[in-house]
Amino acid sequence: MGRSFALWAYLSLTSRAAAAGERRLAKRLAEGKEDPARIGERRGLPSLPRPDGKLVWFHAASVGESLSLLEVIRRLRESDPTLKVLVTTGTVTSSDLLRQRLPDGAVHQFIPLDIGPFVTRFLDHWKPDLAIWTESDLWPGLITQTHARNIPLLLINARMSDRSAKRWRRFLPGAAHSLLQRFQAVQAQDRATGRALLKLGLPRHRLEVTGTLKEGMPPLECNESDRARFTKLLEGRPVWAAASTHEGEEEIIAEAQITAARGALRLLCILVPRHPDRGDGIVDMLKARGLQVAQRSKGEEPGPNTSIFVADTMGELGLWYRLAPLSFVGGSLTEIGGHNPFEPASLGSAIIHGPFVANFRDVYDRLSAAGGSRQVTDAASLACAVAELSQPDRRAPMAFAAWELGSAGAEVTDKALKLIQSTLADTRQDA
Repeated sequence: MGRSFALWAYLSLTSRAAAAGERRLAKRLAEGKEDPARIGERRGLPSLPRPDGKLVWFHAASVGESLSLLEVIRRLRESDPTLKVLVTTGTVTSSDLLRQRLPDGAVHQFIPLDIGPFVTRFLDHWKPDLAIWTESDLWPGLITQTHARNIPLLLINARMSDRSAKRWRRFLPGAAHSLLQRFQAVQAQDRATGRALLKLGLPRHRLEVTGTLKEGMPPLECNESDRARFTKLLEGRPVWAAASTHEGEEEIIAEAQITAARGALRLLCILVPRHPDRGDGIVDMLKARGLQVAQRSKGEEPGPNTSIFVADTMGELGLWYRLAPLSFVGGSLTEIGGHNPFEPASLGSAIIHGPFVANFRDVYDRLSAAGGSRQVTDAASLACAVAELSQPDRRAPMAFAAWELGSAGAEVTDKALKLIQSTLADTRQDA
């Protein structure tokens, strides 16, 4: 298969970039972005033996992408218990969560840096029978070497904005076309992604627009003893969650909470920052505004006078969404692009969001059309929405509409599973 000059230059450069890779890893270690005990995996050095039998390799960038794969992996293993699964990601937080949630027969490794010798070591050891990439985390070296070994490649849950596609065309002209030719089939989250991939050179007959796997995810888990304890602690109080928030949003949330609490007696906001390590700074900001605050990472619990409970921990969104019948989904009041609204919807929480939801535009459009969400733009409109929707009769129709739409997403998982199984069947026939 032909390569573009840009791709050839990239592969040539990265084939001799081991020293640069080591410098990058040293920097990331110093910044706390790598697991020191498993840093060898980023060089392509395995920390686990390859399991016997057929091995399906899934790659996902981080937490959200990897969690969306769990139901597919569970059902794949259920359909054929002899299949083994390898999941690779690039972040420490995703590794911690997958260690707790991967089913039997599935293991996690960190993805190697996209440097020739590192990639070769990785593939020499794992020898996957099928490689499945997700969303938009496309690494040219890994894709090219995998394809060169006649390992079938699929791209599922694909997501690419027009902006990302323009960057590919600008900085790696022709490279995206060459890489996309290596995928046997692609399942895209939405029509916009489909159009972007076709413009980059994906053959039309290999594309199917299926929706996002996050629609088909089972409800987020929670610790039932924690749920019972917090339910008792919060009994009788109106509660809303501000989840997956980013820098610049917490100040808006604080102002909205102060305003909304004037009309909703004992109103509590559960504030869940997207990056828990920002918790201390958020607490300081809230206290400077005169708010009563409790902090989850410090072992504190919301008392009778607590106004905002900062839930700065990982893996507990399922708990907070169950406790909050109304949720603001963050990353949407600043230009982050929004986060997954089906997580709260599947747990019966009505949804509020800001205007910046490009990451899930198609989903939010459908939620809005169904009456399952409300858009806000600033602290005043957020406060108004929280005050109004703290009344059960006002939020119940919204919550039901969102739940109903989210519940219809199981077919996305079905389509992904069918594609994987048919590709595996073809590889068995060719063997």
